[in-house]
Amino acid sequence: MTMPYYASAEQVMRDRSEYARKGISRGRSVAVLTYADGVLLIAENPSSTLHKIGEIYDRIGFAAVGRYSEFESLRVAGVRLADVRGYSYNRRDVTGRVIANAYAQTLGAIFTEQMKPYEVELCVAEVGETPDRDQLYRLTFDGSVVDEPDFVVMGGQAEAVTGHLRQNFHSGMSLADALKVGIDALSAVSPATAGSGQGGHARLSAEQLEVAVLDRRRPKRAFRRVVGAALHTLLGDGRTGPEAAESGTTAHTPSHPAPGTPAGLGDPAAPDTAGGAGYDEHAEDGGEG
Repeated sequence: MTMPYYASAEQVMRDRSEYARKGISRGRSVAVLTYADGVLLIAENPSSTLHKIGEIYDRIGFAAVGRYSEFESLRVAGVRLADVRGYSYNRRDVTGRVIANAYAQTLGAIFTEQMKPYEVELCVAEVGETPDRDQLYRLTFDGSVVDEPDFVVMGGQAEAVTGHLRQNFHSGMSLADALKVGIDALSAVSPATAGSGQGGHARLSAEQLEVAVLDRRRPKRAFRRVVGAALHTLLGDGRTGPEAAESGTTAHTPSHPAPGTPAGLGDPAAPDTAGGAGYDEHAEDGGEG
């Protein structure tokens, strides 16, 4: 009689972990950093439609690396959970911790019960009323969740990017300074800048980046994408790009930036107005692998 195949539970979990890590290691890195006025989300992402960064709720953002179809389904589930909870109870009951715990339970169940684990890492970021109340939750493929201070890095080169940020990051940075530090860290390990010594780019360009912020100065929806002229202004590359001539969406009138606000981010006191060339509506948010 043929003996059935047997593998210990420890070996099965080890194999699943190795499988998930290999899939995640092939993805480009993502960095989430706190700054003086909120939380900054940066991803190396040349795609203009398949986003790694998105919005979950009023003051909660989402970033991910790995397989796009898997973490996009998680993002959509998070949006639905937040909407139902906010409608059933109170909008203040929707917190980053609630969303992170729901993701942890889902990822943990998939990891233990299904043959193939999800090849994803997630970050749930919540901007608070003050910098000390900002929350960054990192979730791994097996459902583990960690509350990280200051910044979170995910992806294949996470250790190298984290080391760079530890040397250059400090609390209370301006948006422009935080963006520079984050981009420099991602550029140091990016395959796109590997040939910088032979005439390649030493730093990732605006076209290779996906950038968004959770701006605590906005009273309601804090999430805003930073694109076009706004991104070029923050990068200080002297370019405005063709997006500078763009207006807001047809459903919104572009707002006038408050003093000191980078062009395209809009007026912090006007939560539901477009931010010129630097605004993307929530309905257009997505994710990427």
